Amino acid sequence: MNNENWIEAAGQAVMNTYSRFPVVLEKGEGVYVYDAAGKKYLDFVAGIAVNCLGHGHKGLTEAISAQAKEMIHVSNLYWTKPQMRLAKRLTDNSCFDKAFFCNSGAEAVEGALKMARKYAHKKNSGRYEIIAMENSFHGRTYGAVSATGQYKYQKELDPLLPGILHVPFNDIDALKNAVSSKTCAIMLEPIQGEGGVNPAKVEYLKTISELCTKEDILLIFDEVQCGAGRTGKLFAYDIFGVEPDIVAMAKGLAGGVPIGALLAKEAAAAAFAPGDHASTFGGNPLACAAANAVLDELLENDLLEHVQDVGKHLRQRLLNMQKKISVIEDVRGVGLLQGIQLTAEASAVVKKCMEAGLMILNAGTHVIRFVPPLIIQKEQIDEGLGILENVLESI
Repeated sequence: MNNENWIEAAGQAVMNTYSRFPVVLEKGEGVYVYDAAGKKYLDFVAGIAVNCLGHGHKGLTEAISAQAKEMIHVSNLYWTKPQMRLAKRLTDNSCFDKAFFCNSGAEAVEGALKMARKYAHKKNSGRYEIIAMENSFHGRTYGAVSATGQYKYQKELDPLLPGILHVPFNDIDALKNAVSSKTCAIMLEPIQGEGGVNPAKVEYLKTISELCTKEDILLIFDEVQCGAGRTGKLFAYDIFGVEPDIVAMAKGLAGGVPIGALLAKEAAAAAFAPGDHASTFGGNPLACAAANAVLDELLENDLLEHVQDVGKHLRQRLLNMQKKISVIEDVRGVGLLQGIQLTAEASAVVKKCMEAGLMILNAGTHVIRFVPPLIIQKEQIDEGLGILENVLESI
Protein backbone atom coordinates (compact mmCIF):
# COMPACT_ATOMS: atom_id res chain seq x y z
CA MET A 1 0.00 0.00 0.00
CA ASN A 2 1.12 3.60 -0.58
CA ASN A 3 1.09 6.48 1.92
CA GLU A 4 -2.51 7.43 1.15
CA ASN A 5 -3.89 3.89 1.57
CA TRP A 6 -2.16 3.43 4.93
CA ILE A 7 -3.34 6.81 6.23
CA GLU A 8 -6.94 6.20 5.16
CA ALA A 9 -6.99 2.89 7.02
CA ALA A 10 -5.27 4.25 10.13
CA GLY A 11 -7.50 7.32 10.31
CA GLN A 12 -10.38 5.10 11.30
CA ALA A 13 -8.52 3.64 14.32
CA VAL A 14 -6.03 6.23 15.62
CA MET A 15 -7.18 9.11 17.83
CA ASN A 16 -6.93 12.52 16.21
CA THR A 17 -4.39 14.12 18.57
CA TYR A 18 -1.66 15.06 16.06
CA SER A 19 -1.59 17.19 12.92
CA ARG A 20 0.39 14.64 10.96
CA PHE A 21 2.15 14.97 7.63
CA PRO A 22 0.64 12.75 4.92
CA VAL A 23 3.66 10.45 5.07
CA VAL A 24 4.11 6.91 6.43
CA LEU A 25 7.72 6.36 7.49
CA GLU A 26 8.97 2.80 7.07
CA LYS A 27 12.70 2.69 7.76
CA GLY A 28 15.72 4.78 8.60
CA GLU A 29 19.45 4.67 7.96
CA GLY A 30 21.73 7.06 9.81
CA VAL A 31 20.28 10.56 9.40
CA TYR A 32 17.86 9.58 6.62
CA VAL A 33 14.38 8.03 6.66
CA TYR A 34 12.21 6.54 3.91
CA ASP A 35 8.43 6.56 3.48
CA ALA A 36 6.09 3.88 2.15
CA ALA A 37 6.47 5.25 -1.36
CA GLY A 38 10.27 4.98 -1.15
CA LYS A 39 10.93 8.73 -0.89
CA LYS A 40 14.07 9.67 1.06
CA TYR A 41 14.17 12.45 3.66
CA LEU A 42 17.03 14.04 5.57
CA ASP A 43 15.94 13.90 9.22
CA PHE A 44 16.54 17.14 11.14
CA VAL A 45 13.76 16.25 13.61
CA ALA A 46 15.21 13.04 15.09
CA GLY A 47 11.94 12.11 16.75
CA ILE A 48 11.98 15.59 18.34
CA ALA A 49 15.51 15.36 19.78
CA VAL A 50 15.15 11.64 20.56
CA ASN A 51 17.04 9.66 17.91
CA CYS A 52 20.42 10.98 19.01
CA LEU A 53 22.32 8.13 17.32
CA GLY A 54 20.20 8.34 14.19
CA HIS A 55 18.47 5.30 12.74
CA GLY A 56 19.80 1.75 12.73
CA HIS A 57 22.89 2.56 14.80
CA LYS A 58 24.93 -0.64 15.12
CA GLY A 59 25.91 -0.32 18.80
CA LEU A 60 22.41 0.66 19.90
CA THR A 61 20.57 -2.02 17.93
CA GLU A 62 23.00 -4.70 19.08
CA ALA A 63 22.57 -3.65 22.73
CA ILE A 64 18.78 -3.77 22.42
CA SER A 65 18.86 -7.13 20.67
CA ALA A 66 21.25 -8.70 23.17
CA GLN A 67 19.25 -7.46 26.17
CA ALA A 68 15.93 -8.56 24.64
CA LYS A 69 17.29 -12.10 24.41
CA GLU A 70 18.20 -12.05 28.10
CA MET A 71 15.40 -10.09 29.82
CA ILE A 72 13.11 -7.27 28.74
CA HIS A 73 11.28 -6.44 31.94
CA VAL A 74 11.09 -7.31 35.63
CA SER A 75 9.52 -5.42 38.50
CA ASN A 76 11.48 -2.75 40.34
CA LEU A 77 11.00 -4.95 43.39
CA TYR A 78 14.28 -6.48 42.17
CA TRP A 79 17.67 -5.10 41.14
CA THR A 80 18.94 -5.41 37.56
CA LYS A 81 22.46 -4.84 36.31
CA PRO A 82 21.58 -2.52 33.36
CA GLN A 83 19.68 -0.17 35.70
CA MET A 84 22.39 -0.18 38.37
CA ARG A 85 25.06 0.52 35.75
CA LEU A 86 23.05 3.35 34.20
CA ALA A 87 22.39 5.03 37.55
CA LYS A 88 26.07 4.79 38.49
CA ARG A 89 27.24 6.27 35.19
CA LEU A 90 24.79 9.17 35.32
CA THR A 91 25.62 10.07 38.91
CA ASP A 92 29.38 9.60 38.41
CA ASN A 93 29.27 12.06 35.51
CA SER A 94 27.11 14.71 37.16
CA CYS A 95 26.58 16.65 40.38
CA PHE A 96 23.76 14.31 41.42
CA ASP A 97 23.74 11.46 43.91
CA LYS A 98 20.66 9.39 43.14
CA ALA A 99 18.59 8.40 40.08
CA PHE A 100 14.99 7.33 39.55
CA PHE A 101 13.90 5.93 36.17
CA CYS A 102 10.56 6.27 34.43
CA ASN A 103 9.36 6.26 30.81
CA SER A 104 9.18 9.85 29.57
CA GLY A 105 10.04 13.47 30.17
CA ALA A 106 6.59 14.26 31.50
CA GLU A 107 6.94 11.47 34.07
CA ALA A 108 10.36 12.77 35.11
CA VAL A 109 8.84 16.23 35.60
CA GLU A 110 5.98 14.76 37.64
CA GLY A 111 8.55 13.07 39.86
CA ALA A 112 10.41 16.34 40.31
CA LEU A 113 7.22 18.16 41.34
CA LYS A 114 6.39 15.44 43.88
CA MET A 115 9.95 15.41 45.24
CA ALA A 116 9.92 19.18 45.75
CA ARG A 117 6.70 19.10 47.75
CA LYS A 118 7.78 16.04 49.73
CA TYR A 119 11.06 17.79 50.56
CA ALA A 120 9.23 20.86 51.88
CA HIS A 121 6.62 18.83 53.74
CA LYS A 122 9.18 16.69 55.58
CA LYS A 123 10.82 19.89 56.82
CA ASN A 124 7.44 21.08 58.13
CA SER A 125 8.09 24.29 56.25
CA GLY A 126 4.54 24.92 55.11
CA ARG A 127 5.90 25.51 51.63
CA TYR A 128 4.21 24.10 48.54
CA GLU A 129 4.33 26.69 45.74
CA ILE A 130 6.43 26.02 42.65
CA ILE A 131 7.51 28.85 40.38
CA ALA A 132 7.78 27.99 36.68
CA MET A 133 8.43 30.08 33.59
CA GLU A 134 6.19 31.64 30.99
CA ASN A 135 6.68 30.16 27.52
CA SER A 136 7.96 26.90 29.05
CA PHE A 137 6.96 23.35 28.13
CA HIS A 138 7.17 20.48 30.61
CA GLY A 139 4.83 17.81 29.24
CA ARG A 140 1.22 16.74 28.85
CA THR A 141 0.41 15.00 32.14
CA TYR A 142 -1.57 17.07 34.65
CA GLY A 143 1.28 18.26 36.84
CA ALA A 144 3.57 18.84 33.87
CA VAL A 145 0.98 20.71 31.84
CA SER A 146 0.10 22.80 34.91
CA ALA A 147 3.78 23.80 35.13
CA THR A 148 3.90 24.55 31.41
CA GLY A 149 3.79 28.27 30.76
CA GLN A 150 1.77 28.23 27.54
CA TYR A 151 -2.01 28.46 27.71
CA LYS A 152 -2.56 26.63 24.41
CA TYR A 153 -1.54 23.38 26.13
CA GLN A 154 -3.81 24.03 29.13
CA LYS A 155 -6.96 25.10 27.30
CA GLU A 156 -10.12 23.35 28.53
CA LEU A 157 -8.20 21.40 31.21
CA ASP A 158 -9.20 23.56 34.18
CA PRO A 159 -8.82 23.22 37.08
CA LEU A 160 -5.08 22.73 36.88
CA LEU A 161 -2.76 21.64 39.70
CA PRO A 162 -2.85 24.47 42.27
CA GLY A 163 0.20 26.15 43.74
CA ILE A 164 2.13 26.72 40.52
CA LEU A 165 3.03 30.30 39.56
CA HIS A 166 4.48 31.55 36.28
CA VAL A 167 6.88 34.44 35.74
CA PRO A 168 8.61 35.79 32.61
CA PHE A 169 11.72 33.84 31.57
CA ASN A 170 15.09 35.59 32.07
CA ASP A 171 13.47 38.29 34.24
CA ILE A 172 15.16 38.06 37.64
CA ASP A 173 13.15 40.90 39.20
CA ALA A 174 9.86 39.20 38.34
CA LEU A 175 11.16 35.98 39.84
CA LYS A 176 12.33 37.61 43.07
CA ASN A 177 8.95 39.30 43.43
CA ALA A 178 7.19 35.94 43.08
CA VAL A 179 9.29 34.16 45.73
CA SER A 180 7.59 33.99 49.12
CA SER A 181 7.57 31.98 52.33
CA LYS A 182 5.37 29.47 50.42
CA THR A 183 7.92 28.78 47.67
CA CYS A 184 9.37 25.26 47.74
CA ALA A 185 10.91 25.06 44.25
CA ILE A 186 11.79 26.94 41.06
CA MET A 187 11.60 24.97 37.83
CA LEU A 188 12.87 25.96 34.40
CA GLU A 189 14.40 24.74 31.17
CA PRO A 190 17.97 26.09 30.87
CA ILE A 191 17.17 26.25 27.16
CA GLN A 192 13.49 26.51 26.34
CA GLY A 193 12.84 24.12 23.46
CA GLU A 194 9.16 24.04 22.53
CA GLY A 195 8.89 27.69 23.56
CA GLY A 196 11.20 28.85 20.76
CA VAL A 197 14.80 27.77 21.54
CA ASN A 198 15.46 30.42 24.20
CA PRO A 199 18.64 29.95 26.28
CA ALA A 200 18.69 31.27 29.81
CA LYS A 201 21.15 34.04 30.64
CA VAL A 202 24.10 32.81 32.67
CA GLU A 203 23.82 35.56 35.31
CA TYR A 204 20.09 34.89 35.57
CA LEU A 205 20.68 31.23 36.45
CA LYS A 206 23.50 32.06 38.85
CA THR A 207 21.31 34.58 40.69
CA ILE A 208 18.49 32.02 40.92
CA SER A 209 20.92 29.42 42.28
CA GLU A 210 22.15 31.81 44.95
CA LEU A 211 18.57 32.70 45.89
CA CYS A 212 17.59 29.04 46.15
CA THR A 213 20.56 28.24 48.37
CA LYS A 214 19.83 31.17 50.65
CA GLU A 215 16.11 30.41 51.00
CA ASP A 216 16.32 26.58 50.99
CA ILE A 217 14.33 26.41 47.75
CA LEU A 218 14.95 23.49 45.38
CA LEU A 219 16.18 24.37 41.91
CA ILE A 220 14.79 22.04 39.22
CA PHE A 221 16.11 21.94 35.67
CA ASP A 222 14.01 20.38 32.93
CA GLU A 223 16.65 19.01 30.55
CA VAL A 224 14.29 16.67 28.74
CA GLN A 225 15.15 18.26 25.40
CA CYS A 226 18.44 20.04 26.02
CA GLY A 227 20.14 17.26 28.02
CA ALA A 228 21.73 13.92 27.05
CA GLY A 229 24.49 15.49 24.97
CA ARG A 230 22.47 17.83 22.78
CA THR A 231 24.46 20.90 23.86
CA GLY A 232 27.81 19.11 23.56
CA LYS A 233 27.77 18.38 27.30
CA LEU A 234 26.09 15.41 28.93
CA PHE A 235 24.00 17.85 31.00
CA ALA A 236 23.03 21.32 29.83
CA TYR A 237 23.68 22.80 33.28
CA ASP A 238 27.42 22.41 32.57
CA ILE A 239 27.10 25.04 29.83
CA PHE A 240 25.92 27.61 32.38
CA GLY A 241 28.08 26.67 35.35
CA VAL A 242 25.06 26.29 37.64
CA GLU A 243 24.15 23.09 39.51
CA PRO A 244 20.45 22.38 40.08
CA ASP A 245 19.21 20.21 42.92
CA ILE A 246 17.06 18.10 40.59
CA VAL A 247 17.12 17.44 36.86
CA ALA A 248 14.56 15.75 34.60
CA MET A 249 15.89 13.89 31.54
CA ALA A 250 14.38 11.81 28.74
CA LYS A 251 14.21 12.09 24.92
CA GLY A 252 17.70 11.23 23.63
CA LEU A 253 18.82 9.32 26.70
CA ALA A 254 18.08 5.91 25.17
CA GLY A 255 18.22 6.85 21.49
CA GLY A 256 14.54 6.13 20.81
CA VAL A 257 13.63 3.54 23.43
CA PRO A 258 11.23 5.17 25.94
CA ILE A 259 12.99 6.23 29.13
CA GLY A 260 12.94 9.11 31.58
CA ALA A 261 15.30 9.88 34.43
CA LEU A 262 14.95 11.97 37.56
CA LEU A 263 18.34 12.77 39.11
CA ALA A 264 18.78 14.57 42.40
CA LYS A 265 21.33 15.56 44.99
CA GLU A 266 21.14 13.58 48.22
CA ALA A 267 19.24 16.19 50.26
CA ALA A 268 16.43 16.32 47.70
CA ALA A 269 16.47 12.59 46.89
CA ALA A 270 16.05 11.76 50.58
CA ALA A 271 12.53 13.20 50.40
CA PHE A 272 11.47 9.94 48.73
CA ALA A 273 11.04 6.79 50.81
CA PRO A 274 9.79 3.36 49.67
CA GLY A 275 6.21 3.74 48.49
CA ASP A 276 6.44 7.48 47.80
CA HIS A 277 6.98 7.13 44.06
CA ALA A 278 7.15 4.32 41.52
CA SER A 279 6.96 3.35 37.85
CA THR A 280 6.04 -0.14 36.63
CA PHE A 281 8.09 -0.01 33.45
CA GLY A 282 10.60 2.61 34.59
CA GLY A 283 14.23 1.57 34.32
CA ASN A 284 13.47 -1.82 32.80
CA PRO A 285 16.49 -3.78 31.53
CA LEU A 286 15.76 -3.11 27.84
CA ALA A 287 15.50 0.67 28.20
CA CYS A 288 18.54 0.84 30.46
CA ALA A 289 20.62 -1.28 28.07
CA ALA A 290 19.72 1.17 25.30
CA ALA A 291 20.63 4.15 27.49
CA ASN A 292 23.96 2.55 28.37
CA ALA A 293 24.68 2.14 24.65
CA VAL A 294 23.98 5.85 24.16
CA LEU A 295 26.30 6.73 27.06
CA ASP A 296 28.98 4.55 25.47
CA GLU A 297 28.91 6.90 22.47
CA LEU A 298 28.63 10.11 24.49
CA LEU A 299 31.23 9.35 27.15
CA GLU A 300 33.64 6.91 25.54
CA ASN A 301 33.53 7.47 21.77
CA ASP A 302 33.93 11.27 21.61
CA LEU A 303 30.37 12.01 20.51
CA LEU A 304 30.16 15.03 22.84
CA GLU A 305 33.18 16.59 21.15
CA HIS A 306 31.60 15.86 17.77
CA VAL A 307 28.40 17.65 18.83
CA GLN A 308 30.38 20.71 19.86
CA ASP A 309 32.16 20.75 16.49
CA VAL A 310 29.17 20.22 14.21
CA GLY A 311 27.04 22.47 16.45
CA LYS A 312 29.41 25.35 15.78
CA HIS A 313 29.24 24.57 12.07
CA LEU A 314 25.43 24.56 12.12
CA ARG A 315 25.30 27.85 13.99
CA GLN A 316 27.79 29.57 11.69
CA ARG A 317 25.91 28.38 8.61
CA LEU A 318 22.68 29.77 10.06
CA LEU A 319 24.36 33.11 10.86
CA ASN A 320 25.69 33.29 7.31
CA MET A 321 22.22 32.51 5.99
CA GLN A 322 20.75 35.28 8.14
CA LYS A 323 22.99 37.82 6.41
CA LYS A 324 21.59 36.81 3.02
CA ILE A 325 17.93 36.16 3.79
CA SER A 326 15.92 38.97 5.38
CA VAL A 327 13.15 36.68 6.64
CA ILE A 328 15.57 35.39 9.35
CA GLU A 329 15.41 37.76 12.32
CA ASP A 330 17.51 35.88 14.88
CA VAL A 331 19.69 32.81 15.39
CA ARG A 332 19.94 31.28 18.87
CA GLY A 333 20.73 28.06 20.66
CA VAL A 334 23.57 25.81 21.84
CA GLY A 335 25.20 22.80 20.18
CA LEU A 336 22.70 20.81 18.14
CA LEU A 337 19.71 22.63 19.62
CA GLN A 338 19.45 25.71 17.43
CA GLY A 339 16.60 27.93 16.28
CA ILE A 340 15.95 30.71 13.82
CA GLN A 341 13.29 33.36 14.34
CA LEU A 342 11.41 34.17 11.14
CA THR A 343 9.16 36.99 10.00
CA ALA A 344 7.22 34.31 8.08
CA GLU A 345 5.00 31.53 9.40
CA ALA A 346 7.23 28.62 10.38
CA SER A 347 4.63 25.98 9.49
CA ALA A 348 4.71 26.99 5.81
CA VAL A 349 8.49 26.62 5.77
CA VAL A 350 8.30 23.21 7.46
CA LYS A 351 5.77 22.00 4.89
CA LYS A 352 7.80 23.15 1.90
CA CYS A 353 10.99 21.62 3.31
CA MET A 354 9.16 18.32 3.78
CA GLU A 355 8.10 18.36 0.16
CA ALA A 356 11.73 18.97 -0.81
CA GLY A 357 13.02 16.04 1.24
CA LEU A 358 13.98 17.72 4.53
CA MET A 359 12.19 16.89 7.78
CA ILE A 360 12.40 19.95 10.00
CA LEU A 361 10.50 21.24 13.02
CA ASN A 362 8.93 24.45 14.24
CA ALA A 363 8.89 25.71 17.84
CA GLY A 364 5.93 28.03 18.01
CA THR A 365 4.58 30.21 15.24
CA HIS A 366 7.74 31.85 13.92
CA VAL A 367 10.68 29.68 14.97
CA ILE A 368 12.35 26.83 13.07
CA ARG A 369 14.03 24.37 15.46
CA PHE A 370 17.08 22.25 14.57
CA VAL A 371 17.47 19.03 16.59
CA PRO A 372 19.13 16.57 14.17
CA PRO A 373 20.73 13.29 15.28
CA LEU A 374 23.93 13.95 17.21
CA ILE A 375 25.84 11.79 14.71
CA ILE A 376 25.12 14.18 11.84
CA GLN A 377 28.10 15.25 9.74
CA LYS A 378 28.90 18.74 8.43
CA GLU A 379 28.15 17.79 4.83
CA GLN A 380 24.68 16.59 5.88
CA ILE A 381 24.09 19.86 7.71
CA ASP A 382 25.07 21.66 4.52
CA GLU A 383 22.71 19.46 2.52
CA GLY A 384 19.78 20.24 4.80
CA LEU A 385 20.48 23.95 5.01
CA GLY A 386 20.76 24.07 1.24
CA ILE A 387 17.16 22.85 1.02
CA LEU A 388 16.07 25.27 3.74
CA GLU A 389 17.78 28.20 2.04
CA ASN A 390 15.99 27.50 -1.24
CA VAL A 391 12.67 27.37 0.58
CA LEU A 392 13.30 30.62 2.47
CA GLU A 393 14.41 32.38 -0.71
CA SER A 394 11.19 31.29 -2.41
CA ILE A 395 9.21 32.87 0.45
